[in-house]
Amino acid sequence: MTSTTPAGQVDDAGRKNRIEAINQVFALFRLNYHNQYYAAYPDVEQVNHIKRLWLDALSDYEPDTILRGARHAIENSSYLPTLKLMLECCQEALSDTGLPKPRDAYLEACSKPSPKLEQHWSHPAVYFAGRDSDWFFLANQPERTTWPVFEQHYQRYRLRVSKGEKLCLPEREELPPPNTDTMSTEQRKSALKALRADLGL
Repeated sequence: MTSTTPAGQVDDAGRKNRIEAINQVFALFRLNYHNQYYAAYPDVEQVNHIKRLWLDALSDYEPDTILRGARHAIENSSYLPTLKLMLECCQEALSDTGLPKPRDAYLEACSKPSPKLEQHWSHPAVYFAGRDSDWFFLANQPERTTWPVFEQHYQRYRLRVSKGEKLCLPEREELPPPNTDTMSTEQRKSALKALRADLGL
């Protein structure tokens, strides 16, 4: 597969690595689904068209995530994976990074009490996805409304983590120490006198 990099795009190395990963995926599929593979892709030209389609569809994933997704597909499916299944397997592969599955993350975000920053989170991505979804929205709207919003935010953070970004929770704001200075008797009398004068008493 060869493809011209569009003007302004600087990720040539990343694209080449992703192309190599797609080629490896199809080689794995050819070995593991031999008869199905040749029935689905009878000629080289068709395979190249399919590879270009997969390359575009999987462009958000790092090459190692694509390869882990392919291995997951091979281990869990007796049939040659479709692109839809491959996308799902790449999402499963992201769980290897220590991230909870989207549904588990959603339930975690919805169940944590306030203040949110003081809770223990399975991964910072869960906190950030909840924050970006809006905690009040998650707590007060039905699941059919909140789940798609949360999932979209969470998938964005999962992809960032898969590309090597380290997410850290915001620093908690420390409360100022309490004022322990006590007033003397004379100071209290002066303050009381000033207060009475202010009130016209």
